Amino acid sequence: MNMHIMRKELKKCACCMEEHEVQMVQVKEEATLKGRKITYDASYMYCDKADELYTDETQMRENDFRLKEAYRSAEGLLTAEEIQAIRGKYGITQGDLCALLGWGGKTITRYESHQVQDRAHDTILRKIDQDPEWFLELLSEYKKDISEGTYRRCLKYATLLYEADKDVYIRKAIEASYARFRENEQLHGNTSLSLDKVVDVIRYFASSSKVANLYKVKLMKLMWYADSLAYKKRGKAITGLVYQALPMGAVPVEHNSIITLKNVPCEEVDVGEFNAFRFKLNGKQKFLFLQDDEKEILDIVIKKFGKMTKSEIVSFMHEEQAYKETVPGDVIPFKYAGNLQI
Repeated sequence: MNMHIMRKELKKCACCMEEHEVQMVQVKEEATLKGRKITYDASYMYCDKADELYTDETQMRENDFRLKEAYRSAEGLLTAEEIQAIRGKYGITQGDLCALLGWGGKTITRYESHQVQDRAHDTILRKIDQDPEWFLELLSEYKKDISEGTYRRCLKYATLLYEADKDVYIRKAIEASYARFRENEQLHGNTSLSLDKVVDVIRYFASSSKVANLYKVKLMKLMWYADSLAYKKRGKAITGLVYQALPMGAVPVEHNSIITLKNVPCEEVDVGEFNAFRFKLNGKQKFLFLQDDEKEILDIVIKKFGKMTKSEIVSFMHEEQAYKETVPGDVIPFKYAGNLQI
């Protein structure tokens, strides 16, 4: 018999009814649960005098629980420990979570002890785990079903989680806006949108000592020139951004959201009658999402435009065929990249 000895205890053996060292052992067992064959670790006591395994009621409950946990893992369902962790991150009790979800009052208690959840309930619990915004909606909708103290505690935890995941929501919103451009190479420069590259391109420009007074308008032009030059040189842009022809030149779709992405070094500053967005990054930086040839393209753009003022680069942009040939407000096709002035 293949068993692993966990520990030994001097006690009266319920098998031979004598007092001696009883081994607490772990054995690999196989059982069928809901039509699926499962292997799991079962705990037993072992009497070496009788050469027999036996259990008490506690071990029987533990073995049943381990079987069900192994089944859940095999089926890709949340384990009891994972369900407990979900509740823990929101600071909510078993009963209060049931109240928010409209489930029976003991449902979560059973899932965390002896009952395997169905896949529909598992999906809901996973959504709560991954989507604090939805949890906040549940809190608001079912506030009357929980105590004021519970509401305030859960609101605090969920808000912190939501704020921590803010970048995820911003990215999803930007990606959703770009879905309609997915099939048109001329609009995205033969490149799938990569927000990681977008962030690194902004950081690359912001960290360069050769770029002066990098504010939003100038940054948007540098990004367009970088993507257009990349398309001209190698047949594909760097970021996958789509650019519109606006009065001040080329501007990426969802530009206001893009500058709020995590790790974008954007600072709002007072410049008199209004606030402006400045981009600055000090110290040595790493750009994990940029290839060497992409950095070379960015360096060409920096050399050409880095010291230009906002007005100078806007005027230069207005002379590009891509801008002249595009109806104001429309998306600028990359087919004009071959005629760039750089």
